[in-house]
Amino acid sequence: MNTIKGPAIFLAQFIGNDAPFNSLETICKWAAGLGYKGVQLPTNDTRFIDLQKAAESKTYADEIKGIVSAAGLEITELSTHLQGQLVAVNPAYDSLFDAFAPDAYKNNPAERQKWAVQQLKYAAKASQNLGLNAHVTFSGALIWQTVYPWPQRPAGLVDAAFTELAKRWEPILNVFDENGIDLCYEIHPGEDLHDGITYEMFLDKVNQHKRACLLYDPSHFVLQALDYLEYIDIYHERIKMFHVKDAEFNPTGRQGVYGGYQDWINRAGRFRSLGDGQVDFKGIFSKLTQYDYKGWAVLEWECALKHPEDGAREGAQFIKDHIIRVTDRTFDDFAASGSDDAFNRKLMGIE
Repeated sequence: MNTIKGPAIFLAQFIGNDAPFNSLETICKWAAGLGYKGVQLPTNDTRFIDLQKAAESKTYADEIKGIVSAAGLEITELSTHLQGQLVAVNPAYDSLFDAFAPDAYKNNPAERQKWAVQQLKYAAKASQNLGLNAHVTFSGALIWQTVYPWPQRPAGLVDAAFTELAKRWEPILNVFDENGIDLCYEIHPGEDLHDGITYEMFLDKVNQHKRACLLYDPSHFVLQALDYLEYIDIYHERIKMFHVKDAEFNPTGRQGVYGGYQDWINRAGRFRSLGDGQVDFKGIFSKLTQYDYKGWAVLEWECALKHPEDGAREGAQFIKDHIIRVTDRTFDDFAASGSDDAFNRKLMGIE
C-alpha cells in the first residue's frame, strides 16, 4: 500500500487581485504557511502560469516549478476545467460559456472550440515539462439540457452525442498518452460525464483509452444521491486524482436534488467547508488507501457560508488528520508461528 500525498490545495477559488493571492510566489508562501505540501494550478490566469509557454519552453516550466519549490511546495497537477468545458458546448449555452474564452474567440463557437482543444494539448506537454503525471479537466456537454427528458429524447440522441464527444476527445487523449500524462475528467453535474454510467458510455466510445481517467470528488455525488464509497470500489483503477471537498444534502418538503432555482445558500444540496458537511472522509481515505491510490489529496474549497481563508486553514489540518500512514507490517505479526513448505504440508496432513 501507499501513503496518500498531501495536504495540497487547488488555487482556483483563492486567486484574486489582492496580496497574497495575486501572484504565484506569494500565494504559494501563503499556502505553505497553512501547512500545505502541494498546489494544484489552474491554467487560465497567466499571472500564475502561461500554459503555452510552459508547453513550449522547458526553461520556463522549470522557472515555474522553482517558484513553487522555493516556498517548500510541489505542483500536484495542472487544471484546464474552463478550457475543457469549451471542447463541447451545446449552442444553448454559447453566450454563457463565452466568458471562459479570450475575447478573440467570443461569438465564434468553432474558433473557440479549436482554441480549447489546443489549450488541452498545451496542457499535456506542459505537464510533462513540469514532471507531472496527471491532469484534470471537464468533458464539456452536448446534451446536458436533456438530462431530465421532457419532451422525451429523440431515439439515438444519446448515442450520437457520445460518439461526437469521443470524436472530439480521442485526439486529445492521444496527445496526453504521447506525453505520458493521465487525463482525469472531473465527473460533475453540467457535464455529459456526470456519473459512473455516463463515464462508462464515454469509455466505450474511446475504446477504453488508458488515459481517460478520473478525478474523484465525493461532493458532486452527495448532491446526486450516488453511493460515493461504492464508486471507489468500481472505478479505483481509473482514479488518479482526488479533490477533498465536502457537501450536504438536506431535502425538504419544498425542494430536493434540483434546488428550486435557489442560490447556493438556500439549496437543499450545497457544498461545505471540510468537516462541515456530510461526506464520510474516513471511509474515503480508507478505501483509497486500500486500493493503493498514489496521488495527492487536494482541497477544493467551496462553501456558501464560511470565509475561504478559514476554510483553507482548517482544510490543511483536516486532510493531514485523515491521511493514513500505511503500516509496514501486519498487526498480528506478534503471533506468527513461522512457516516453511514442510511445516505447511504437515499442517495439511500431507506427508
